Amino acid sequence: MNQSTDNINRWETELEGELEKLNQSTDNINRWETELEDSRQKFRAVLVEATVKLDEQVKKIGKAVEDSKPYWEARRAARQAQVEAQRATQEYQRAIEILRAAKETIALAEERLLEEDSRQFDSAWQEMLNHATQRVMEAEQSRTRTEIEHRETAAKYNTAISHMRQLEKKLKRTINKSRPYFELKAKYYLQLEQLKRRVDERQDKLTQAKAEYRTALRNLETISDEIHARRRLSAMGPRGRGVGAEDDGTATDDISNFKMESDGISST
Repeated sequence: MNQSTDNINRWETELEGELEKLNQSTDNINRWETELEDSRQKFRAVLVEATVKLDEQVKKIGKAVEDSKPYWEARRAARQAQVEAQRATQEYQRAIEILRAAKETIALAEERLLEEDSRQFDSAWQEMLNHATQRVMEAEQSRTRTEIEHRETAAKYNTAISHMRQLEKKLKRTINKSRPYFELKAKYYLQLEQLKRRVDERQDKLTQAKAEYRTALRNLETISDEIHARRRLSAMGPRGRGVGAEDDGTATDDISNFKMESDGISST
């Protein structure tokens, strides 16, 4: 009798916990659905506004927009090359630091060996030396690889900058005339990128909330099945092992069919 009472108390506690999770995840689903739709509407509104404003600029400025495109594309490529070169430099410097630290560890272990009268390592120092030797080999490989990448990206950056400056001299007049269009385009692009990140974040939150909902629902079904099984065994005795005709408890989550369509951001 006490065991039965304990089981009932345990089931009640588990049911309350899972029901609370289910209700909370339902609230989260409603919240993130709303915020996702709001974010998508804001993105579309800015996209429409950008299209209209940029078309107005094209009509106002004229042919200079098309003529100056090679320069603005070269400028974008140069900025991208600069980012890649900076990243490669950081990785190269990190590889040098790792190699230095590994060599210092080996030097420390060798110094310990010279201090031992018996000329013998204990097992801990031997293991540390082996590990440090392996790290030195890996660090040297990493340094060589990152050094090559560092030189290659630096060369690409220098080439991109040189090409951009040549076009800047060649297309100076059309560049100055078309500058308002491309500056406006860059401003809208950054704004749309921020809004797109917000859409993606809301989509991820919604996906997580739906997963939590399904998990809580499955847990409730498991607890419910266990309770029904126990009750049938109690009522029917040792023969009561048949499967009941209860609903399988599977819930249809309409939200699971909800998919965010692509807004087709153009990366200029």
